[in-house]
Amino acid sequence: MKRRVAIIGAGGYTGVELIRLLSLHPQVELTCLTSLEDVGSPVCRVFPSLPRHLTLTLEALDVERVIAHADIVFTALPHKAAMGVVPHFLAAGKKVIDLSADFRLQDVSVYEKWYQRHTCPELVAEAAYGLPELYREKIRSARLTANPGCYPTSAVLALAPLIRHELIDLRTVIIDSKSGATGAGRSVRLGSLFCEVNEGFKAYGVGTHRHTPEIEQVLGDLAATPVTVSFTPHLLPINRGILSTTYARLQKQLDSNELAALFREFYREEPFVRVSAAGELPNVAMVKGSNYCDIGVVSDPRTARVIVVSAIDNLVKGASGQAVQNMNIMEGFAEGQGLQVVPLFP
Repeated sequence: MKRRVAIIGAGGYTGVELIRLLSLHPQVELTCLTSLEDVGSPVCRVFPSLPRHLTLTLEALDVERVIAHADIVFTALPHKAAMGVVPHFLAAGKKVIDLSADFRLQDVSVYEKWYQRHTCPELVAEAAYGLPELYREKIRSARLTANPGCYPTSAVLALAPLIRHELIDLRTVIIDSKSGATGAGRSVRLGSLFCEVNEGFKAYGVGTHRHTPEIEQVLGDLAATPVTVSFTPHLLPINRGILSTTYARLQKQLDSNELAALFREFYREEPFVRVSAAGELPNVAMVKGSNYCDIGVVSDPRTARVIVVSAIDNLVKGASGQAVQNMNIMEGFAEGQGLQVVPLFP
């Protein structure tokens, strides 16, 4: 029997990406799509790129209606809004994959420092952090999975093998990330307008971006000791994609071939991580529309540093695709179901 699925916040970029992927998933049936905008409009009229067999209409959020019509709920809402509805779905016995930041940070005081007061801290400890490559077993038994942020996904996957093998000086980690404009969401903002983004390239949130504590939490978990990083995000004049370049000082001398082999072995069983051959580096164009994370690694003997470059689609592996991957794990489906899409190129 197919699982009935609701998407709360279906009118945003991550919401429509969830619709795109789940509408073709063989094990689920979309039953409810809520949005603040375009209420009463057929979803295919609002998003003409969606498959024509979808006949659902965007509707205002009615928690009781969602509970009655769904087994699994994706909450594609901003932080704060998600924590207002997630407890109701869990109390009704639903499984929830939350794409906000509300349940990612395990230390509530850290969340409240970077965001705002948490209204259901009792749920934080039980939430599985939804990065399958590192937390698959916890996700498998979870009723609430906190889908990672897009920047943390790209940075953590780039650094995890080095930290697990104790190959880098943790005090030297620098993460330089660039994202397409969809990372800012679909709401109209001055900084996201075409004329503001086109032909430009800028850093933002330097030293203050809210994904910083999330990155540090996961890296610290891997290292079994607190980790502090320098993280700088940038806005690229493209629609979608994240390219992260991470730097750290090596603790022992390894060449690029040895590092690439180590990464390939670390991710050998992972269906959505592709490690490039030594000397080859990822390009965001090659992961667009897909759930892949492409990784290239270079040893720089002159500076004794390792440089790791990772590329993801911020809307897929950085958000909705990873959420579907997490649902598959939680439900015991094949992990790649609904995600075996060909990357969009160009």
